[in-house]
Amino acid sequence: MTNASFEPTGAGCMRLFIGVDIARENFVWSSHGVAQTHCASNDAVGFESLLAALEGQQVGLIVMEATGGLERALASFLLRHHLPVAVVNPRAARDFARAMGHLAKTDSIDAQALAHYAQTLAAKSDQAGVQFVAPSPQVEHLQMLVSRRAQLLGMRTAEMNRLSGAVRVLQKSIQAVIKTLDKEIAKLDKDIDDALSKHFGEQARRIMGIKGIGITSCATLLAFMPELGHVDNARAAKLAGLAPLNRDSGKMRGQRHVWGGRAIVRSALHMAMLSAVRYNPVIKVFYDRLIAAGKPKKVALVACSHKLLRSINAMMRNNVAWSAEMHGLNP
Repeated sequence: MTNASFEPTGAGCMRLFIGVDIARENFVWSSHGVAQTHCASNDAVGFESLLAALEGQQVGLIVMEATGGLERALASFLLRHHLPVAVVNPRAARDFARAMGHLAKTDSIDAQALAHYAQTLAAKSDQAGVQFVAPSPQVEHLQMLVSRRAQLLGMRTAEMNRLSGAVRVLQKSIQAVIKTLDKEIAKLDKDIDDALSKHFGEQARRIMGIKGIGITSCATLLAFMPELGHVDNARAAKLAGLAPLNRDSGKMRGQRHVWGGRAIVRSALHMAMLSAVRYNPVIKVFYDRLIAAGKPKKVALVACSHKLLRSINAMMRNNVAWSAEMHGLNP
């Protein structure tokens, strides 16, 4: 069904706000204000059944949680049919559900809560970051490579931790697994390098022209921050979870903390900082100045990550290379 119409069929038509709770084999969807929910298979047949149910309706927003990638196929399908989709953080969705009195948890209740969340998100005056934008095939491919590499690194770390306390009879087995993981990680490193060269050549060259950023950090930024160069610096910092957030109430002024955002991006920038504060002249001067002012090292590293992300965002927006003169020494 490729010619479905989603314009209102009459002047009295109301916008629909849809919540979708996705599992591996099926999904449950609900329309806000309607008690009945519907279940469909999480495949092409189920997608078409949802599309048919929405045909001829004015859809305000469809909300689903980020569920380990299970939501991508349906979200992309709906976008191809020009329907507005938001993929939201599960924690934010659950907090909203509790606030609305949805204390129990079932697939139907979750779908109803997400439908209510859809109505709330659609009413926001600032719609920045609400509607989902499907990544390009190249970006999605790079995301899968980077994610798989992170998984293998976690497995290798776990095996190395086991090796340190393993009895002799188990050490050979663990070492064999570590050796296999090393080979697989090396293969992924080559695949990532090839993907950067083939699809992200100029962007990758600019980012890796910054001392302290290697192939893995560069690939992570390009894969999981495709908004770089298309959003302002404040929005970029929030997406990466590097924006200091206030904790004030009445006369109390609490410390500002960074949290939320895309942990994989924040982690990549943190690892890059461990090198940049030693070898990147701009970042080193900024870091040393923060330490001299009495800032804890962890706070200084976060501030440097924030500064570097803003610089990269400006580079991508203006299509320019890194230079110490351009990015200066001021926060």
